[in-house]
Amino acid sequence: MVQRIIAIDQSTSSTKALLFDEECHLLARTNVDHKQYYPQTGWVEHDTEEIYNNMIEAIRQLIDHSPLTIDHCSASDSTANNVQWSMVNGQWSLAITNQRETAVVWSKATGKPIANAVVWQDTRGAELCRQLRADGKAEIVMQKSGLLIDPNFSASGIKWLLDNVEDARQQAINGDLLMGTIDTWLIWKLTGGKVHATDYTNASRTMLFNIHTLDWDDDLLRLFDIPRSMMPELKPCDAVYGETTVEGLFAEPILIAGVLGDSHGALVGQMCFTQGSGKVTYGTGSSVMVNIGEEPKAAPEGLVTSVGFSAFGKTYYGFEGNIYSTGATLKWIADQLQLVGHPSEMEALATSVADNGGVYIVPAFSGLGAPWWQSSVKGAVFGLTFATTKAHFLRAALESIAYQIRDLVDVMAKATGGSLKEIAADGGPTKNHFLMQFQADMLQTPVVCTEVDDASALGAVIMNGFARGLWKCFDDVVAFRKVTETYCPHPADPRLYEGWLNAMHQLINN
Repeated sequence: MVQRIIAIDQSTSSTKALLFDEECHLLARTNVDHKQYYPQTGWVEHDTEEIYNNMIEAIRQLIDHSPLTIDHCSASDSTANNVQWSMVNGQWSLAITNQRETAVVWSKATGKPIANAVVWQDTRGAELCRQLRADGKAEIVMQKSGLLIDPNFSASGIKWLLDNVEDARQQAINGDLLMGTIDTWLIWKLTGGKVHATDYTNASRTMLFNIHTLDWDDDLLRLFDIPRSMMPELKPCDAVYGETTVEGLFAEPILIAGVLGDSHGALVGQMCFTQGSGKVTYGTGSSVMVNIGEEPKAAPEGLVTSVGFSAFGKTYYGFEGNIYSTGATLKWIADQLQLVGHPSEMEALATSVADNGGVYIVPAFSGLGAPWWQSSVKGAVFGLTFATTKAHFLRAALESIAYQIRDLVDVMAKATGGSLKEIAADGGPTKNHFLMQFQADMLQTPVVCTEVDDASALGAVIMNGFARGLWKCFDDVVAFRKVTETYCPHPADPRLYEGWLNAMHQLINN
């Protein structure tokens, strides 16, 4: 039977729908952007109703434009917006990978969010996190959740909503509210409110999940004053989550199977199934993650321990560090500063000059993530002179991505006993040859790019196949990984990275 798997990749800036076959070939892709809301300095919000509607539209467009023979079975109203789809001699299913940590709270009765989602970039919980650290709570949070106390993770945003949205706290006490990360919200909506669930990877990014027991932790829930009744059911990544007609797009319900956070999806999509293998995802922010095996080891300073993925009855953990602004920096330059029409135009200009002209951009738009963890600092530019050109500025922006990745990899390599053999890279910025070569030079490690740009989506597809018995073990899918380009490191001038560290210390110590 022909298999067609729709992977939803719900990111910070858009929702993609990607169609894969049973050999993990990408057949079609659609993308719908959503609006970013910045109501106050440091606040970042999303309209989750818009995100859900965009997901439905993305799937509709995917089916309409996919190169497949599809029967459409008319509903009672046979207009274009009411066509139901099925496939001759085929089977459809749906997988989900998503932006992590972004928190949604909604009414169990009405299904309506009580407010916009608090996005992972949002820093309104910074003061609460600072107070908890001052009260000596960092050790228990790290011990149980594997995470540092930081507003990047979901718990402080959820508490803020309960404390600041009218009547929310009382509704939560009464058991009338539900919470979740974006995957939970989409599953709940797709199933018509029948399934309130999340997977271990998304749960491990909330600061409310015990990575040792694989359950919500009562001590952490009390610490953030969040009722357990709000929490979703927990499942492994390779589980069947429910079924859906996708708002009537399919004549018969299809399975929702395979769910995991985007960085974890990329770890799976890059086939990092063995201990010591690692990847870098270049997206709005960037994640560096290394598979550390089946034991949740304590992370070195500046890193966190998360569930890497769970499959075939086993849970694999990862050391991870997250950078808040990488691709977002390039988007800011194009959209806000309008120095280029699109980030893809930056490479030609950046390579038109020999170096950065002494310019360093520290893109701390939402503070600094790992390994610095400075939520209160703001972005800055160092080294501007009258000789600085737009090309120098753009080059400095691209270089800032590579420097931030090196900050993390240096800590990670030390924690894993030496330099990594290679780094698997995925995400839109991997198309930028200058950035990838500069990254390899900074790391003095080969950077390997693979055929699939959307590794997170591929990871969700793999978990979908595991859940439905399409593949029986990791080796069944390893052959699907195809390397397209390897960037071998060139000797790098050490003064470049020294200049970056100098800029970072000036900013942090100011």
